[in-house]
Amino acid sequence: MKDTGRSVTPPRPAEKRPSVSVWHGRERVDDYQWLRADNWQDVMRTPSALPADIRAYLDAENAYTEAVLKETEALQATLFAELKGRIKQDDSSVPTKDGPWAYGTRYLEGAQHPRVVRVPRDGGEEQVLLDANALAEGKAYFRLGAASHSPDHAWLAWSADDKGSEYFTLRLRDLTTGSDLPDAIPETGGMAWANDGKTLFYVWLDENHRPAKVFRHQVGRPASEDVVVYEERDPGFFIGVGRTQSGRYLVIDVHDHETSEVWLIDADAPLEAPRLVAARETAVEYDVDHGDGRFYIRTNADGAEDFKIVTAPEATPDRAHWRDLVAHVPGRLVISHQILARHLVRLERVEGLPRIIVHTLATGTEAPIAFDEEAYSLGLAGGYEFDTDEIRFTYSSMTTPARVYDYDMATGRRTLRKEQEVPSGHDPARYVTRRIQAPAADGETVPVSLLYLKDTPLDGSAPLLLYGYGAYGITIPAAFSTNALSLVDRGFVYAIAHVRGGKDKGFRWYAQGRRAFKTNTFDDFVAAADALIAGRFTSRGRIVAQGGSAGGMLMGAIANRAGDRFGAIVAEVPFVDVLATMLDETLPLTPPEWPEWGNPIADPEAYDRILGYSPYDNVAAQPYPAILALAGLTDPRVTYWEPAKWVARLRATKTDDNLLLLKTNMDAGHGGAAGRFDRLKEVALIQAFALLCVGLAGA
Repeated sequence: MKDTGRSVTPPRPAEKRPSVSVWHGRERVDDYQWLRADNWQDVMRTPSALPADIRAYLDAENAYTEAVLKETEALQATLFAELKGRIKQDDSSVPTKDGPWAYGTRYLEGAQHPRVVRVPRDGGEEQVLLDANALAEGKAYFRLGAASHSPDHAWLAWSADDKGSEYFTLRLRDLTTGSDLPDAIPETGGMAWANDGKTLFYVWLDENHRPAKVFRHQVGRPASEDVVVYEERDPGFFIGVGRTQSGRYLVIDVHDHETSEVWLIDADAPLEAPRLVAARETAVEYDVDHGDGRFYIRTNADGAEDFKIVTAPEATPDRAHWRDLVAHVPGRLVISHQILARHLVRLERVEGLPRIIVHTLATGTEAPIAFDEEAYSLGLAGGYEFDTDEIRFTYSSMTTPARVYDYDMATGRRTLRKEQEVPSGHDPARYVTRRIQAPAADGETVPVSLLYLKDTPLDGSAPLLLYGYGAYGITIPAAFSTNALSLVDRGFVYAIAHVRGGKDKGFRWYAQGRRAFKTNTFDDFVAAADALIAGRFTSRGRIVAQGGSAGGMLMGAIANRAGDRFGAIVAEVPFVDVLATMLDETLPLTPPEWPEWGNPIADPEAYDRILGYSPYDNVAAQPYPAILALAGLTDPRVTYWEPAKWVARLRATKTDDNLLLLKTNMDAGHGGAAGRFDRLKEVALIQAFALLCVGLAGA
């Protein structure tokens, strides 16, 4: 979409202030490194601390984006109304039973945020435990984090972030009085209760926003008396806390992107020191659940690339005592497992499609829960109770709204508990969903999921939105999206490229899209685009590519490598300054990310490899598609200066006059606006940009 003839003048290119660094004898000059605030840690906590010259640059780019897209304001309003009209405003979750109560969330008509509620197990009056709307009042940003009730149902531990920086403040609420204790605990991560209902364990984040310690807190005692029970000294590892399904143990999970270590605390004896399950071993992953006096461990140990499930005695859970229960089968990726009193349930993926398997512990027999559609999304919903034959799962496809089922493992009976309502209406019969295989240059085939109207012409004339991610082993499901319908109803084909870097086709698919093989991710996305063009689903220049975070890296890479296929690119919080970020070990995610990308500080080959594809470093004097880049000022994951620097270099270097827009949310972080309707305004802006770029802004 060209900017020729517009009355809006692009902002002046950012000032060049060369910064020179030398690594492994290679000199690197960065003209826009000054956009990284030296006081970035302060900015995460206090956005007003942003230096004036950086703020002026971001404000100028925001003003330009607003001015250019002003002509789409009516379209944005229409899209927002459509998007909002597909949301059930007074929606609620299916309550989850726990002892005398069932817990859930509920939205009021017009509310941006949920209420945390409970009802008596067998029916009765609802109790509102926490109203996030009241807590958000007067705040530019508010996001409710965890809300965890104590096992005795007397307390609610809850956390919230009011900057978008993912620094959550933890509070304790007395569920008898509805009042919070005065002692708030800042800069926390996850949390888990011991069985006494008085001892809470939580993760604390250090000054670099890394989960560094697990503390033990006693309800009613000041936080200054909290005790460190675990400290992680390797900045490359994350920490989480949780409970086994049996409620018997608290779990401290320590991991990076390829290595795990688990420590256990007796939930009935929370003052005891944690004990180790198995010492970390590079590239060995495992996670632990517990039941019937044994541990059930999902692991890739012993070469089980796609994972297996082993058991171990409570007294001796180390590697020497692991015994296979569910053997490793190449190509059958075991995604997760849940142990209940009489059953082991696992979620796995075969040939790109998920399935649930119920394993009866007494007999060893297994039964799948079957589904009929060609492509779909499936998830296990966790529960609170252990001694039960009932599990809950969610199901959807690109044409089928989400459904929540309860499944009785003893009888095989499936009960529909909730179906996603689309108040403005949705007729699945109007749409087609398909999955094609795109041939990659190296002989692999890339799955591509498609959604379009039955009457959309497949003669190459249709515009197409192609979404991709491709990192960390994350699989993008072929799930129902009400947001996609606004484009599809206007003639778009909506497509998801299941590129390498995800685990869509097993662990091998992930391994072939990281570190030395990272460029496969980019090549797969281009192969998907080429296959869609060859199949007449669209044509060259009619594709709008979209990706966020690590998927934003994908957007930057394909813009450099194959921009001629695309009419426009939407890069949400894009990880585009890969080399500089991986060289900056003070940033929150840099050490934990080295197993994913390589460590360019220690490894010259990793330096050269990342330099070869890092989108910012490879901006060239060539034409680029229209680009919309979105950033969040307080984003701790992909810092605001990555898209800011990228756009600055593009504006100074590219040879075309196509649109180049940067929009930085000055009140939010990685996820954008937190309110469910405010987020839809951002979606509407993205879709208006896409429609503008393919000439359908009047549709």
